[in-house]
Amino acid sequence: MPSSIDRPSAERLEHLLAQATQALRAGNPEAAIAPLTEAAAICPDNAPLRHDLGLACLEVGRVPEAIAALQLAVQIDPRYDDGWFRLGIAREKQGDIGGAVVAYDRATTLNPALPEAWYRAGGLVYMLGHRDEAIGCFRRAAETGQKTSYGRLGKARALLTQNRDDEAEKVLRKTVAVDPDDALAFDLLGNLLAEFGRFDEARTCFERALALAPLLAGSYYDLVRCRRVTPGDSAMLDAMQGALNAPGLEVSQRHRLHLAIGKAADDLGDFAFAMEHFDAADAVRQAMAPFDMARFDAEVDRIIARCTPERMAQAAGLGRPDTRPILIVGMPRSGTTLTEQILSSHPDVGAAGELNFWNERGADWHRQTAASAEDAGFLCRAGTDYLRLLRETAPKKARVTDKMPFNFLWAGLIHLAFPHAVIVHCRRSAVDTALSIHQTNFHPGLAFPTGGDNLVAYFRSYQRLMAHWQAVLPPAQFFEVDYESLTSDPEPVIRALVQACGLTWHDACLSPQLNPRSVKTPSKWQTRQPIYQNSVARWRRYQPWLGPLAALIEPEGAAGQSEPVEPPG
Repeated sequence: MPSSIDRPSAERLEHLLAQATQALRAGNPEAAIAPLTEAAAICPDNAPLRHDLGLACLEVGRVPEAIAALQLAVQIDPRYDDGWFRLGIAREKQGDIGGAVVAYDRATTLNPALPEAWYRAGGLVYMLGHRDEAIGCFRRAAETGQKTSYGRLGKARALLTQNRDDEAEKVLRKTVAVDPDDALAFDLLGNLLAEFGRFDEARTCFERALALAPLLAGSYYDLVRCRRVTPGDSAMLDAMQGALNAPGLEVSQRHRLHLAIGKAADDLGDFAFAMEHFDAADAVRQAMAPFDMARFDAEVDRIIARCTPERMAQAAGLGRPDTRPILIVGMPRSGTTLTEQILSSHPDVGAAGELNFWNERGADWHRQTAASAEDAGFLCRAGTDYLRLLRETAPKKARVTDKMPFNFLWAGLIHLAFPHAVIVHCRRSAVDTALSIHQTNFHPGLAFPTGGDNLVAYFRSYQRLMAHWQAVLPPAQFFEVDYESLTSDPEPVIRALVQACGLTWHDACLSPQLNPRSVKTPSKWQTRQPIYQNSVARWRRYQPWLGPLAALIEPEGAAGQSEPVEPPG
């Protein structure tokens, strides 16, 4: 009991703490908040008391109040590692990814033996595109956690991030055998199985995870993407809508849950209801990660001004002659995954998936002047590091694909570093692409709009930049794949693509659905189907509810405006 308060206050404090303790032991953190708040007013400089108040608020979903209390706790005691850890969780729940990473870093600096903090930090930095840092965090979780849940999960995530999927599956199988109540392990195993097209097994894992942890409601997003939702799934639909009202539901979980309900409604043909939830998901995302469209547009202007025809013509004397990289670029949801599946079906081609390399090097390039950034030294270092990364991914392949869509920003820089590398641009009907983006989960850490006027403006800037690349890059190094042409008559397009990449023909490229590699993008289900055309002109189903996206509808006769054709069977 603090000696600086008078006896009546001390007696009142003792009563309040007893009341809060009783509520917490009874599993009722909501009832503990009021006595803890009053107790904190009596002892305003008590860091553990502020922490307990923040934790109680966190457990009932009152996240802003939790953050306020936990911030006070670490201000009172900057070496309070548990306070920093809980603050990280609260910021993560709020969608403040950068703030959460900072808090976890502070917690693990003060106390390296915090496996959950290492694990959570690893997940966040991975989503931000920092692969090596994420592996380090996951390994620290495994080392400090040993036989704990987060230790085992850390080991599995480190393996997954290194694409050692078979080893990761063994770890996860053992984890759920040892602890059949580990919801996170079931969720992670479900995602791994879905990436390999084992959708029935994945579905069972997601259902188990949701039964164990209802607040993991974002897993419905992965569950509904394992197959089409039918009228027989009414119980699941009711459960998803009920989960929206669950107290304590994290912002990121709510975002994915809205998308899951929208996808289910789409499968059932209720497009108005589907769009209501897609719009709601976009609103949640915008609140978590506002997008500065003016700044992006200015960046595109800078890139165009920098990558002049004269500068691009100098590439042969600056970069490496290596032809190993194949860059697949374009807007998300424009067919980049399908294109990678086609090319990586060829025995001479490995697939690296979505590498963040050029986003990071491009940011460095953006911050520097042309004289310092585009010199031979910068390009040589970038080329050396990139080839090392490709060799680690597919050491025995003559070509390796990198399908990070946002490399469309850095096509000029990539050409300067690798003047003989092929850049494949995937293009699709603007409104179909935007609608698909609007319906898909993108992590809040990714600076990218998913709806409304911002998405329309982003698309216009992208089109402007791609027109520039088409004008300044050599035709032999810049090949375009039209999604509508690819899906309506695949073989001629695929043959031209294979030839453009400098490869001999192989029949396996005609059957990308048979490609056994794991697919870590939202196109897990689609890539396991034969090439189909029923995603062409999907916008027509949503025409009354498109809102600002209607501005992207192209004139009749343009690509992507034909009526959808259902695939056989």
